[in-house]
Amino acid sequence: VMQCSASLDVLFLLDGSYSIGKGSFERSKDFAGKLCDALDIHPDRVRVGMIQFSSTPHLEFPLDSYLTKQEVKERIKRTLFRGGSTEIGRALKYILRKGFPGGRNSSVPEVLIVISDGNSQGSTAVPAMQVKERHITVFAVGIKFPRWEELHVLASEPPEQHLLFAGDADDAANGLYSALTGSVCTTTAPGCKVESHPCERRTLETVKELAGNYVCWKGSKQPNAVQASLCPFIRWKRVLLKYPSRCFRTVCPDPCDSQPCQNGGTCVSEGLDRYHCLCLVGYGGDFHCAAKLSLECSVDLLFLLDSSAGVTLEGFLRYKAFLKRFLQAVVGQDSPMNVGVAQYDDDVRIPIELGQHKDTRSLMKNVDALNFSGGRTLTGRALQYIAEHGFRSTPVFADMQDYLPRVVVLLTDSKSQDSVAEAPQYVKDQNLFLIGVGSSFMRAELTKVTGTPQQTIVYSDPQDLFNRIPELQRRICSVDNAEGCQAQSLDLAFAVDASSGVGPENFLHLRHFVRSSCLHFTINRDVTQIALVIYGRKAHTAFALATHTSNSALLQAIDQVPFLGDSASAGSALQHIYDDVMTVQKGARPGVNKVVVLLTNGGGLQDAAGPAQQLRHNGILVFVVVVGDTERDTLLRVAGSPSYLVHISSYKDLQYYHNFIIERICEEAKSPVNLCKPNPCMNQGVCILGPGSYRCECHGWEGPHCESRILRGDSPRSPILPPHSHGQWSPRGLQHFSRAFWHTKRY
Repeated sequence: VMQCSASLDVLFLLDGSYSIGKGSFERSKDFAGKLCDALDIHPDRVRVGMIQFSSTPHLEFPLDSYLTKQEVKERIKRTLFRGGSTEIGRALKYILRKGFPGGRNSSVPEVLIVISDGNSQGSTAVPAMQVKERHITVFAVGIKFPRWEELHVLASEPPEQHLLFAGDADDAANGLYSALTGSVCTTTAPGCKVESHPCERRTLETVKELAGNYVCWKGSKQPNAVQASLCPFIRWKRVLLKYPSRCFRTVCPDPCDSQPCQNGGTCVSEGLDRYHCLCLVGYGGDFHCAAKLSLECSVDLLFLLDSSAGVTLEGFLRYKAFLKRFLQAVVGQDSPMNVGVAQYDDDVRIPIELGQHKDTRSLMKNVDALNFSGGRTLTGRALQYIAEHGFRSTPVFADMQDYLPRVVVLLTDSKSQDSVAEAPQYVKDQNLFLIGVGSSFMRAELTKVTGTPQQTIVYSDPQDLFNRIPELQRRICSVDNAEGCQAQSLDLAFAVDASSGVGPENFLHLRHFVRSSCLHFTINRDVTQIALVIYGRKAHTAFALATHTSNSALLQAIDQVPFLGDSASAGSALQHIYDDVMTVQKGARPGVNKVVVLLTNGGGLQDAAGPAQQLRHNGILVFVVVVGDTERDTLLRVAGSPSYLVHISSYKDLQYYHNFIIERICEEAKSPVNLCKPNPCMNQGVCILGPGSYRCECHGWEGPHCESRILRGDSPRSPILPPHSHGQWSPRGLQHFSRAFWHTKRY
């Protein structure tokens, strides 16, 4: 925003003396480079030169040497520290005698920027006055701990606008721009204005301090005699001095001032009129963090909160916050569900009856009113009570029973003090669907309570609990869809880390995970095709999408996949999938959703972000399943979003996650498909999208997907379509494409 664009000659006068030192000299260079960002450097606009001074001035580069901002900044970086005494006056006299080297002879305004600590060995008052009499605007910039009174003499009037401090480069660049605005530079951006505000100039000075008196011996007028006396003891110390002043800075309206981000989102400004919102989990349905999730299912939903001493007051408040966040994100004004809340310790209470509150606001108010009780943790007894009494809601019509699925969500972080072995039977007898939510050390008990790990949600730390909101939403709505996607059309590729970092024993866990996941799909050319890639330093296709057409053949092939034991490169695996797996030549079907699942221990991900983004850009979804500790930022760059990242603590825990991952894959497989992504046309053919169909525009090739080379002298033809036409395919019949394509090749 701040960039002075005018015909202007700017000369830096850089202090390279020993009083500055090499460290501060490097900071001065960095500061000068940042000041260049506020200047529109161009042969016809702002030109920049530099003189370094110490005992004598030295021209580093004249104003006509470097005419782009990048060149000037690179040359400033290469400037070497010279050392010597601080002769500011001599440097000013050099400018009076030589002028601005390479400048435009005062035909344009001249600006001198002196960067120094102000500890000059000679007088600067007279040469400074003579420089300013030549209508040269002088900015004095203090470095290190400057002597402000000397810099005050150097600066143009008013000194408040022409004195800057290099310690805060952004503030000083603003000050430079603000002082030049209106006189030399063009006016400020719309909505921005120059304002003054109180500020301080700080420095360190060495002062004398009387520390006390001590006994000393002094001579006397009498020969051979001395006398005792008190002598002052003085020490030197450095003190921080502050000088009150005023600063002039350009202030622009912040687009985040209006607080545009909803539901706790954080606004991040991007210039004067742009911003983006960082949304909490469960939000991001639009640019301003509207609720992203919604329960696209009709259920009776009862939350059962552990309020015992074992969960502690802090844990109870955390569950209340989680419950509020979930309800705000998921439950809308027209939500097709009834919600209730119960809490337990020795006893069970239902402070919010099922369906008691129809609007979110009153529901939130009553959740806020829940109080911690702190008794014993009797989870088994609580579940029995809820199974018998929790869903006694009045039917909407007297002659009609309420047949909505009934879901109980148990939130606990404390081991039960009574038996929970009968809990699954209580739930089953009342035809309830129970989901257990707790920290990772509660996994075994929650699995026992729910009867299956597929209905257990665990979190690794308090913040991770809130990241589980989307998973809970999916679990609730999977009540009537436990099988997932048995009949979903899908091209699915697994990329499995077979490197030495994983090891042969853990590789068997990964292989078993792939095998268990494949049991959820119907394998044939019309429904689901699965490919498997293993990788170490290089990637290898164990089998392609079109290789196996039955579940038995696929499972047998998975059992024979070998361990590699090399270094890991996930990037090469993802690039291999893009180039050699998800292609029409290798059996990928246009019009069918495509998903890649990367199984890794977190090693070798440095080169994976680019290929992963390339896959996503071409309509191929990438899930990252990582086992063990890995830097989250690296994982997010590969996954693209926390929604597509699954973090598992150990290889043994993989068995608890394949159902969840399959649910996510099946959910994504329902999304619309771009028929031209990835490009189904071979040999550089161009895919052209039509209404419900696509066609391939071929160059030197022919056929529906540009698969046949045109021999010299031949005219374009196709065995399927009339001459001189393009192959056009519609979604109808695309599921049979793979079989038809291979038959055509054999023919």
